[in-house]
Amino acid sequence: MEKVIKLQTHQETQSLFGLHDQNIKAIEREFKVKATVRNEHLKLSGTLTNIKKASNLIEYLINAIRSSQSEVSSLELYQLMKNFKENKKISAMPDMAVTQHVSKTRMIGPKTPGQREYVEAIKKHDIVFGVGPAGTGKTYLAMACAVEALNKQEVRRIILTRPAIEAGESLGFLPGDMYEKISPYLRPLYDAIYDMMDAERIEKYLETGIVEVAPLAYMRGRTLNDAFIILDEAQNCTVEQMKMFLTRLGFDSKAVITGDITQSDLPNGKPLGLMEAKEILADIEGIKFIYLTGSDVVRHALVQKIIEAYDKANRNR
Repeated sequence: MEKVIKLQTHQETQSLFGLHDQNIKAIEREFKVKATVRNEHLKLSGTLTNIKKASNLIEYLINAIRSSQSEVSSLELYQLMKNFKENKKISAMPDMAVTQHVSKTRMIGPKTPGQREYVEAIKKHDIVFGVGPAGTGKTYLAMACAVEALNKQEVRRIILTRPAIEAGESLGFLPGDMYEKISPYLRPLYDAIYDMMDAERIEKYLETGIVEVAPLAYMRGRTLNDAFIILDEAQNCTVEQMKMFLTRLGFDSKAVITGDITQSDLPNGKPLGLMEAKEILADIEGIKFIYLTGSDVVRHALVQKIIEAYDKANRNR
């Protein structure tokens, strides 16, 4: 069986095939089809079922390229191949409602149904909990939503915070002043926001307080108005810290709390604020809990397999 797909331009073909044709080669391997191009016509050869899945994915990618003029990363392609192979429901066009303008280098948006639900919840609710394993985009997508809200002037500032939990090494014994001691804990938040804005703009925002990155302890006693607040690594919050943070929310503000309950660094026996919040707040209107899983991981392909292996080992204990 064969199917021919019409491509419009040479640039479109290059974007679809990827560097050194790595994208199309991956599609050939995954769906067991043969792809050839002649005069901007892409011909797929293989079984009826495999051609149908591969062509649906390719047409999806072509629509994405035409709508956003962006290339597809290897991670994005891996997740899409998995979804199309399993016949998971995917919208006809990639959901670029989030952050078309956030990154100068590439589009940032949800790549899986779980991530899409997460982003939609952030837009509709004032407090959202994103709970799930590493690599599911909890913090990154929340940051993208925050930057979008700031650009649209829906908020006047972004506040990024996380608990500076002492995991095996006391802050008191680390060199430097308090800022230098807590800086490593906040580095992932800086890394994410530098991915979405140019450095000069970020430095200006940090100086003027439009963007604030601080440890959770610095939130105590404050009322945060007109702000998009992200609490990262919330599995390391105590019950008291979680309550303190949630009661900081002021007028016209939005909060996203992210965490992985399997990765807590709190001492054994110490109740997790994230777990208690889940039990106490689940039924409150305006608060939404989104649970991401291994199928929402968009890091290296092995990360998803690692998460699944650990989950299986924990179930068998």
